[in-house]
Amino acid sequence: MTATAHFTGDANPYGGGDPYADYRTADHPFTHLVDLADRRLGAGVIAANDEFFAERENLLKPEPAHFDPERFGHKGKIMDGWETRRRRGASAARPHPVDEDHDWALIRLGAPGIVRGLVVDTAHFRGNYPQAVSVEAVSLPGSPSPQELLAPDVKWTTLVPRTAVGGHAANGFAVDVERRFTHLRLNQHPDGGIARLRVYGEVAPDPAWLAALGTFDVVALENGGRVEDASDRFYSPATNTIQPGRSHTMDDGWETRRRRDRGNDWIHYHLVEEADIRAVGIDTACLKGNAAGWARLTARDGETGEWTEFLPRTRLQPDTDHRFVLPEAVRANQVRIDIFPDGGISRLRLFGSLTARGAARLAARHAELGG
Repeated sequence: MTATAHFTGDANPYGGGDPYADYRTADHPFTHLVDLADRRLGAGVIAANDEFFAERENLLKPEPAHFDPERFGHKGKIMDGWETRRRRGASAARPHPVDEDHDWALIRLGAPGIVRGLVVDTAHFRGNYPQAVSVEAVSLPGSPSPQELLAPDVKWTTLVPRTAVGGHAANGFAVDVERRFTHLRLNQHPDGGIARLRVYGEVAPDPAWLAALGTFDVVALENGGRVEDASDRFYSPATNTIQPGRSHTMDDGWETRRRRDRGNDWIHYHLVEEADIRAVGIDTACLKGNAAGWARLTARDGETGEWTEFLPRTRLQPDTDHRFVLPEAVRANQVRIDIFPDGGISRLRLFGSLTARGAARLAARHAELGG
């Protein structure tokens, strides 16, 4: 467990102008991975011991924390984050909190998986952030209640030991625990405020659930699909194309810059495992003057080998959900979409089922991760 960008101490008081001008941040090596605590995947903050000044739900808002210097309520300054009251000691002779005192919040991951890194973001908490934080994780089946998660027989695994953090900063932590988790417990010592929590990692789906579904979207983020690479991420990330649901805004898809050469843009995907693909959906929702003109799909089975075309270059319409039933199943564990010449798509859906070999490998990996 290593702090990849370590900040400590107060930030300067807000002096006017852009509140992010003196924000302390860095390029964390894991932020290209999926946020397992993304609310679009179903994540939620299901309990907290205290949220006197600001609600726990703010922790998982997808947008950066907002700061309004003039926004006050009857309890004081209203912050865009999770903020607890100030802790006090037991008596006038002992006015300070003891070392064990801390506040906590329970987070249900939207997609269970392997945590590779976390960002505990204290944006705009300049003098009211926690002195230190720690993060624990657990894997429980079903939809456990807060009481069940906090039961004395539940064993939590430490992902981030108690570590000092800084105010108005993106405090990053790399995690090296090769296990599948469903819930986190975020602790702040002894009290204070945290604006956002991001939990970066790899989705590890439940093989029994996918087997029960039979046919499902084998590239969907929630099912364990992922983006391996993309030619362009200028306006928005390629991972948006495998998020749940339809896109409702233009920036919720994938859009590239305007090309001035004769090339084209593309995304390379890994499926959850080897699968037989039988139908395809390419959605350009909300992309009206900037949708891709044409798209082509190719596939391969294995880490090397030839790419085989299974959807030839096909005209796309703006703001349209295109559906294609394939004449025969395509066996693959990787797929690439090429768009011509540039522009974007909002979603890609690949409907199919795991092969026997793919299902066996997924089940073995699930057992290896403690699932």
